[in-house]
Amino acid sequence: MKPAPMLRARARQGFALVEALVAVALLAIGLVGMLGLQARSVSALEDSAMRTEATLAAESLLGIMSTDQANLAAYAVAEGAAPGAPLRPWHEATRARIPSATIGVTVTPGAAAAGTRVDIRIAWTRKTGTSANQHRITSYIAGSKT
Repeated sequence: MKPAPMLRARARQGFALVEALVAVALLAIGLVGMLGLQARSVSALEDSAMRTEATLAAESLLGIMSTDQANLAAYAVAEGAAPGAPLRPWHEATRARIPSATIGVTVTPGAAAAGTRVDIRIAWTRKTGTSANQHRITSYIAGSKT
């Protein structure tokens, strides 16, 4: 009467296969989760790169404007409007680095001690259907006569 151990051994034969299937399913769920995190990471990296480009562009414009203080008013441009001659090269370079960028520059003359206020707004949409990102910088150019 030894058929009972054979039945137990036979019942255990498929158990390793079930364990392997469960392990593969858990691994697949983990890999899908990691792919989602990787996609979010790439998206955040792209947003960060655009913010960096906007910061560099704004700082570049402020440098250009501080060397041309006699013509500060010529650098003003409404969002979506065509830029004037002094602003055009910077505007085109910025649009090349930040596709779909909307750029606005406001120049507000102030008291001699305060200088001229310059507001730069660069907005862009990374993906269609998403909200626009924007970068704003306000700076004062001291010693300007505008």
